[in-house]
Amino acid sequence: MKKSHTMPMIEATLAATAWGASFVATKVALRYVSPASVVWLRFAMGVVILGGAVWLRRQFIAPGWKELGYLAFLGFLGIAFHQWLQSTALLTTQATNSAWIVATTPIFMALLGWVVLREKLTWTQAAGILTAALGVLLVVSKGDLSSLAAGKIGTIGDLLVLVSALNWAVFSALSRRGLLQYPATLMMFYVMAFGWLFISLLFLSGPGLGEIAHLNREGWLGVGFLGVFCSGFAYIFWYDALQKLSVAQAGVFIYFEPLVTVVVAAYILAEPLLLASLIGGAAILLGVWLVNRQ
Repeated sequence: MKKSHTMPMIEATLAATAWGASFVATKVALRYVSPASVVWLRFAMGVVILGGAVWLRRQFIAPGWKELGYLAFLGFLGIAFHQWLQSTALLTTQATNSAWIVATTPIFMALLGWVVLREKLTWTQAAGILTAALGVLLVVSKGDLSSLAAGKIGTIGDLLVLVSALNWAVFSALSRRGLLQYPATLMMFYVMAFGWLFISLLFLSGPGLGEIAHLNREGWLGVGFLGVFCSGFAYIFWYDALQKLSVAQAGVFIYFEPLVTVVVAAYILAEPLLLASLIGGAAILLGVWLVNRQ
């Protein structure tokens, strides 16, 4: 490995580790407060950290009036709606299920390119999509594929996580234009700030500040980890790493995140390591690899 790539690899590993553990931290926080409270607190911390990074790097550029609507829409889609979906999903699904299903995001990106942009889909990529789909079915059915025929397709949480994977694919595609105009950390600061404002409407009209008192030490550890590491430093580390790593090198870390979730969820949440989930997860990762291997 080139010396110049050592630090970016470390940063990408730290980011992937934080995001892999985020599902577990969210489950812990949800023991004490509602999804709206978790998301609101998490991104309040993230906005402060990203804002500090932008200020220290002197990257601040005020967006034009025409860009505010674009950034606000990204904030709603990628922060408020996306994180509400995942946090609500984790009320009824396991952290490991969520991580495996979220790993299908590149599959949805390929499908969007095929359907919307008329991009060519090779037979290998089609095989990868089918393989990943089979993997998702194995995960949500816990290996009992016959239950799917009876209409028992996992939990509502599994469905919400699947919707979040599609949503993130759309968000990623729409974000490309902004990343050409702004430094990545600055853009994420704006997107996160708008997303936090949107989730504030749900939080203040729903559970409100009074619910925060329900958090004990364990709950604050979960929320603090989400805010400081997952929504703060992880984004900084990830985008710093992307400036030095190739797409292929960065793509490796897609496979790392759910593996982190499996280990951490087994240790902290005592979630069982089901053989069907591991086989399904392996099928998902194989499918993602087949889609992205070019």
